[in-house]
Formats: sequence, C-alpha cells, structure tokens
Amino acid sequence: MSETSTLYNQTVMDHFLNPRNMGDIKDADGIGEVGAAACGDIMKISLKIKDGRIEDARFKTFGCGSAIASSSMATELIKGRTIE
Repeated sequence: MSETSTLYNQTVMDHFLNPRNMGDIKDADGIGEVGAAACGDIMKISLKIKDGRIEDARFKTFGCGSAIASSSMATELIKGRTIE
C-alpha cells in the first residue's frame, strides 16, 4: 500500500486525479476567491445562478491535492442548490 493511499480515501483521490468542473464561467453571476497564506493554496470559484439556484459552478485551484479535490467535490455538491 502506498503512502498516498493511506492519507486520502478513494473519493478524494478520484477528484484529485479527475477533477470535475475546472475552469471559469464566462459571464459568471458570482465569483469568489480565497487563499490560505499558511499553506499557499488559492481557490477561485465562479457561479452561474438561474431562478435562485446554482446552475453551474467552476473552480481554479492552485494548491495541494486535497485542496484540488475538495474544490472539485464542492462544485459537485452545490450545483442545483438554492443560493441560500
């Protein structure tokens, strides 16, 4: 068993190796950016909103594997939800 497989579960590894929703949304309705100086990760997310729901979400993350994976998972989780 490799060291990586003991640190991250299969879902996290899948989102790191095959990230979903990477990139920008042209004419996004909302854009947010956050960074952590302690570890150097920077994440930018753009959203397309329609009728009060998140129709699309895209991200760009510069950082470690877990930051990329969590950004990918977050975009999957918020699609279709209300903005509240």
